[in-house]
Amino acid sequence: MTRSSSFAVFAALSLVLVSTACTAPDHAQDEQHLRQLVKAQTEAWNVHDATAWTRDFTDDAEFINIVGTVFQGRSEIETRHAAIFASIFKTSHAEVTVRKIHFPSDDIAVVDTMHEVTGHTGLPPGVQNTEEGLLRTQMRYVLKRTQKQWRIVSGQNTDVKPAPRPVP
Repeated sequence: MTRSSSFAVFAALSLVLVSTACTAPDHAQDEQHLRQLVKAQTEAWNVHDATAWTRDFTDDAEFINIVGTVFQGRSEIETRHAAIFASIFKTSHAEVTVRKIHFPSDDIAVVDTMHEVTGHTGLPPGVQNTEEGLLRTQMRYVLKRTQKQWRIVSGQNTDVKPAPRPVP
């Protein structure tokens, strides 16, 4: 290979790498938007506003709650959350930490969060506090970007079980 042909190959490879880097999406800005979405949803939980809590779900979203019940569509998700905000979670407070954000494609995001809920007056059947007065759950959302806005298409909430008691 001559020196000029080596240079041509190098130049072509450099151009491919630069063009690939330039077309990569800006996930830093996407992450900022997704973190803001989680923050707004947490604020809605803390004022017990089911309409605001479900605002970012798509009309046909699916949500699996802490006991495994599947809710179909934003309307049902909102109705079910309004019911818990009026009862066992009426005085609750949530602290939510984003654990991980992953982008399987440019317009799809998976957001994993850890929720710490206190101040509740009861829990759904089969659910128990992770620690005295503290319910921890892990939430996973799958979101799709539509018209430059991130919307939740699927969610699942799983309770973190308490540590087993030592065997005497």
